[in-house]
Amino acid sequence: MSTVFYSHPACRLHDMGPGHPECPQRLDAITDHLLATGLDIALDFRDAPRATTEQIARAHSAHYVAEIHDLLQQVRATGRAKALDPDTIACPATLEAALRSAGAAVAATDDVLAGRARTAFCSVRPPGHHATRDEAMGFCFFNNVAIAARHALDVHGLARVAIIDFDVHHGNGTEDIIAGDERVLMCSFFQHPLYPYSGAVPKGTNMVNVPVAPYARGPALRETIEAMWLPALERFKPQMLFISAGFDAHREDDLGQLGLVEADYEWITRQMVAVAQRHGQGRIVSCLEGGYHLEALARSVAVHIRVLADMA
Repeated sequence: MSTVFYSHPACRLHDMGPGHPECPQRLDAITDHLLATGLDIALDFRDAPRATTEQIARAHSAHYVAEIHDLLQQVRATGRAKALDPDTIACPATLEAALRSAGAAVAATDDVLAGRARTAFCSVRPPGHHATRDEAMGFCFFNNVAIAARHALDVHGLARVAIIDFDVHHGNGTEDIIAGDERVLMCSFFQHPLYPYSGAVPKGTNMVNVPVAPYARGPALRETIEAMWLPALERFKPQMLFISAGFDAHREDDLGQLGLVEADYEWITRQMVAVAQRHGQGRIVSCLEGGYHLEALARSVAVHIRVLADMA
């Protein structure tokens, strides 16, 4: 079985303005690096479908889904961008991009659970892990990973899934959606204090939140993962893993002050693959979150995918 790579041209059309770090060039940097290194040969490239309202509403409130859909449709109709907060701006292409991003995560979940792929990476934007049940924020409109995890539980009937979040920012949206859902274990580390200034006090017992001080390096984070994530995952025995793959904890990324390098992302991915192989038949769906230094992002995604595709 291959590793599938989901994306869509619409994801490149979502544009929050000149100088915004969450820019279309992020996806181009990833794709160009895969082509330049020959890693593309090992991947099965697929276009993301649109997520349906029913799929999105498994993670978001019906009121929010209707409200954000109407707002994004209005932006598309008028052709005028609208700021939802100082960092999150909707443009005429945002609705299509957001639907394709969530749809990629759902389709990848279907592929992996149907045995059409062992693992999947969704190279999509906008990202998702700051989108709460009722609010868009932090560059995010729909919570792609939470939608996919609920799809695996509610549609495919899995009993236990884990969400792994190694973005430099706390995945407050994911936590808001799945806190208290004992079918889901969420393990994350994040720089603290840093936007969105949450996570130090978990919202539920199904959270393994690890706040990390600025300037922490890879060895300290590896020790933390071994001490806190891995024992919890072994006890939980997830039948599938979902990864919020943010690469902005890289030492070259200006949006945070952590010090990871490519070797650290390779090590983390190996640990998660091992957990998935022991308990979940190797099943992993990984979705792009942060990562704003284009060269570091491309290199880090490549090592992540190499491990997912069993090429490293």
